[in-house]
Amino acid sequence: MGMPHAIGPNNIATCEKLIRPHIRRTPVIEIDAADFKLAPSPLWLKLELLQHSGSFKARGAFANLLMRKAPSAGVVAASGGNHGAAVAYAAMRLQVPAKIFVPSVSSPAKIARIRDYGADLVIEGDRYADALAASELWVEKTGAMPIHAFDQDETMLGQGTLGMELGEQASDLDTLLVGVGGGGLIAGIAAWYCGRIKVVGVEPLAAPTLTKALAAGKPVDAEAGGIAADSLAPRRVGDRVFPIVKQYVQGVVLVADDSIVQAQRALWQALRIVAEPGGAAAFAALLSGAYVPRTSERVGVVISGGNSTAVDFGS
Repeated sequence: MGMPHAIGPNNIATCEKLIRPHIRRTPVIEIDAADFKLAPSPLWLKLELLQHSGSFKARGAFANLLMRKAPSAGVVAASGGNHGAAVAYAAMRLQVPAKIFVPSVSSPAKIARIRDYGADLVIEGDRYADALAASELWVEKTGAMPIHAFDQDETMLGQGTLGMELGEQASDLDTLLVGVGGGGLIAGIAAWYCGRIKVVGVEPLAAPTLTKALAAGKPVDAEAGGIAADSLAPRRVGDRVFPIVKQYVQGVVLVADDSIVQAQRALWQALRIVAEPGGAAAFAALLSGAYVPRTSERVGVVISGGNSTAVDFGS
């Protein structure tokens, strides 16, 4: 299809109308970077951890279920957690059967959540790729509709609606920092903005999928480890994701695992926000100095998910 390809502002706006009754318009909070011992300047945080199922992935899940026709065998997803929870949630709301394959590295909180939403959950293999292979066999056997976590047009369109909302809520941003795993979120957001603002990817040093792809000029296998491995560590970025990112994303910075934990702690201490490691990665770029804004640069940060077991009200 070539660019502009199926992902662009018009299609994202159409998708937004379709999924709007089912998703939350998550809030944006304006804060002072000085609260985090950074140079004083306003920051805008998009609090997508408040989305249904605890992450932005509910957007893409509803987009798939509402834009495509699910067969009687229902839907299937392979996910280290948030995508699985989102598909399970959306399927429950729309009364479609769902089967979710997850690798053994998935956090217990995410596994419990998927089961709570009533999906049929199967733990398969040690890494995302193993769960994906098992889900593909299931599709062959049953004819169920696969919902890919990132490399699917409907998924990217759904995630792009976050950019659309943010454009209305914080209309004069210069820069937006977005965590990258498979690249579905950053591709959707970047396709919405079409270069009108600087979109910067942030990925863990332990899982540099986009960094390696940009260096190679195409998606290539990268390491898939680290603290955010259950969300930001597929083996490579998506083939459909990559051309959009290459055209519209102005760079990628890397953050170490300890910087991600520091960002989680800082968000909790200063704002009482609970972000999971993948959800805090973009903020870690600011805190660690991996991304240093210019004076008066207006920076937004997507806090993309909050499915963490850190909070325990039982104690």
